[in-house]
Amino acid sequence: MEDKKLAIIATKGSLDWAYPPFILASTAAALGYETQIFCTFYGLQLLKKEPKLEVTPLGNPGMPMPLGMDKWFPVLGLALPGMQGMMTAMMKKKMQSKGVASIEELRELCLEAEVKLVACQMTVDLFDMDTDDFIDGVEYAGATSFFEFAGDSDICLYI
Repeated sequence: MEDKKLAIIATKGSLDWAYPPFILASTAAALGYETQIFCTFYGLQLLKKEPKLEVTPLGNPGMPMPLGMDKWFPVLGLALPGMQGMMTAMMKKKMQSKGVASIEELRELCLEAEVKLVACQMTVDLFDMDTDDFIDGVEYAGATSFFEFAGDSDICLYI
């Protein structure tokens, strides 16, 4: 039987968009898939040693709001200073209370499971990022390298 492969492209750098690539990759690796996450543009935030990931309720109509705020609180109010920080703190507290692993823990689990984490070299160069800011174990490559893997994958996800 041929080994199965999962290719994930991670493009988002917010807290709520950080979970899917790591959860799916670690699960696939546990099931025996050879797995790779290609982080490009804002997805590079997921690979930073100290990620500063936040969640924003603004423009996210699917986000469950505390106290039924989605029913009575004006959307414009979500743009008030401090709302993003408050929502981020609430989301982190909720995840912790439900026993959901942190992004750092999920990322470490992926590395232990030999998920290949790839930073898009073009984006690193574009944004003048310092590779010292990224965790150990990250590989740097361009889209061509990722397509070599993704072209042979059984599943390819864009997150």
